[in-house]
Amino acid sequence: MMNRVLMTIAIALTALTSWAQTLDECQQAAERNYPLIARHDLIARTTDLTVANIMKGWLPQVTATAQATLQSDVTAWPDEMKGLMRQMGVDMKGLARDQYRVGLDVQQTVFDGGSISAQRQVAREQGAVQQAQLDVDLYHVRQRVNEMYFGLLLLDDQIRLNKDLQDQLAASEQKLTSMVKHGTAAQCDLNNVTAERLNVVQQMTTLESQRRVLMEMLATFCGIEVKAVSKPSALDATTGNNRPELRLIDSQLRLADAQDRALKAALLPRLGVFAQGFYGYPGYNMFKDMMGRDWSWNGMVGARLSWNIGALYTHRNDKAKVQLQRETAENQRETFLFNNRLEQMQHSEAIDRYRRLMAQDEEIIALRQQVRKAAESKLSHGIIDVNDLVRDINSENAARLQQSIHEIEMLKQMYDLKYTTNN
Repeated sequence: MMNRVLMTIAIALTALTSWAQTLDECQQAAERNYPLIARHDLIARTTDLTVANIMKGWLPQVTATAQATLQSDVTAWPDEMKGLMRQMGVDMKGLARDQYRVGLDVQQTVFDGGSISAQRQVAREQGAVQQAQLDVDLYHVRQRVNEMYFGLLLLDDQIRLNKDLQDQLAASEQKLTSMVKHGTAAQCDLNNVTAERLNVVQQMTTLESQRRVLMEMLATFCGIEVKAVSKPSALDATTGNNRPELRLIDSQLRLADAQDRALKAALLPRLGVFAQGFYGYPGYNMFKDMMGRDWSWNGMVGARLSWNIGALYTHRNDKAKVQLQRETAENQRETFLFNNRLEQMQHSEAIDRYRRLMAQDEEIIALRQQVRKAAESKLSHGIIDVNDLVRDINSENAARLQQSIHEIEMLKQMYDLKYTTNN
């Protein structure tokens, strides 16, 4: 019979463990479920579109034009030449004051000094900075999961200890009921223990309500069904730091390097080829157009070398701004590491403190248990006040609760330390 009971308990514990959510599972689910995660894809798509637009700078740039003008003056033959030509029977009308053209201009970059490549790299690094900042924001989700998860563990232990306390008080209540029937105990003593048990039952109602609310919050936050949580194992001390804030600073420094290269590229000359063509009046043959007003096809091809020396005016200040961005990023790194080391020290000291407290918890519980059992024995012989018995039972329960708090708080500090270093 006993073996069958033990087997049933073992199966129940195995089933409980199988559907209990671990801390890592909750953290991963929360990161996947958090609405901010959708921005990863949005940032990547935006960056790809920006880079694609920049690379279109290598495509031929085509401009369609149409214009009509009325000029105050035009190129004309001298009057003497007009008279001479008229004597020869040639009528030189000259250019008309109203002129028209419809055409296309095509320009193709051949050498840009590396400007397009530098702009593309700047766009990619800007996208990387946004992704890194998003990783920082998502990383804070883990801390919120930690708070809810360990809060649930503490409530679970409180509920378990509350049940044990109810069982102890119920056993004393049953014993007093028998003693009252035999006239060896007063009714008021029984009423005292019954009232204390009902008080503990009320506490259970509050604890279960708190657990239900916190469980629903964790399930909503993670986007999964959470029925139970399992106590994580203790962690060893870790070294190093792998926080996403440091990766964000690294990406900011890479962006500054890309911006520096873009500034250098802006100082170099550009080489391109072009083609222009139009249909209209007048064309490139002015002499012919002075003799007639017919529209004509006209075209031109060539190469152009340009150098915008205006970039030199602001180059020094622009480089100084980029350097200030680097110094700001390095200062952020130093500040973060300084504060992070302080947090690590606080968590490490708290872990040591709870370990020292836990070393004495077992001894305290053993002593409180002995006192409680002695009180129950004395009660059976009618030589102890019920108030003293209730006090001893509550003292033992408080010692067990304190042990549970110390253990869970130590585990929480360990995982907070893990969160602080991301190792």
